[in-house]
Amino acid sequence: MKNEQKKSRKISSAFNLLPVIVFGLLVSGCAHDEKTPVNVLSQAATKAAEQHPPAQPENPAPPPAPIIEQPALDRLKQMSEKLASAKAFTYRSNSFIELQAITGQFLTFFTDAEVALKRPNKLRVNVSGDVPNFQLYFDGGKISAYDPQKNFHAVSGPIATIDEMLEFVTTKAHINFPSADFMYSDPYAVMTKNLTHAIVVGPSMVNGVPCEHFAYMEPTINWEIWIESGKNALPLRLAMTYKQVPNFPRFLVEFSDWNLNPKLSADTFVFKIPSDSKLIEFGSYTAEQKAK
Repeated sequence: MKNEQKKSRKISSAFNLLPVIVFGLLVSGCAHDEKTPVNVLSQAATKAAEQHPPAQPENPAPPPAPIIEQPALDRLKQMSEKLASAKAFTYRSNSFIELQAITGQFLTFFTDAEVALKRPNKLRVNVSGDVPNFQLYFDGGKISAYDPQKNFHAVSGPIATIDEMLEFVTTKAHINFPSADFMYSDPYAVMTKNLTHAIVVGPSMVNGVPCEHFAYMEPTINWEIWIESGKNALPLRLAMTYKQVPNFPRFLVEFSDWNLNPKLSADTFVFKIPSDSKLIEFGSYTAEQKAK
């Protein structure tokens, strides 16, 4: 059961961490747990989404028959194996989501992130932008999350691997981020668990880089991925539409500056606690924000 829960954390959970805090304390990765985006939005945008649900057709069309094109799975597997085989990697991402305000206008929220990962048990994430900024550290023994604006930090108990870390932050702290799927030891298993459709859209370009565009469907989310052409096979863009969230919000994240052979010191993943920072429990800050 535990392994099944881990595999179900796909990029859709990214919605909670567009990021989030106390990481948005936030990515991916398609983790489909059907949470709503309260952590990443302003209160006005969140309330508007709840107060103005989309009109539903009286006789909704039946879902399309499943279509699975093998090349769409093969290329996704190639990308996943490349990331899983990397002993370490770093990248940057820029994401945005459009959500309806109380006026009916759609507002755009932007987020930047920097990620450094070293398998099997080191990770650091820095997030900034239109959501609460945060820093996340996993040093191979424990997880530390820090909110520099509120000057709060949280520290977990013993955690052994990145897979365990991702399970902890998504279930205990309600933290998700767009690229979480890419960090698992088996990204392909996570990303394909609930697929009903997988198709090849065709060649494309992302910021001047040739790539291939693929589209996938699941019961609660439609998502697309742009994978760099050739042997690099790195993810360059990810787009999602949430089918069970009011007004079907769309989320887009672009990845850049991939480095699969970075030089990362041990200090990269160690959180140095500020002397005046307040210690809180994981999940308590987000629970407080939801109650407001």
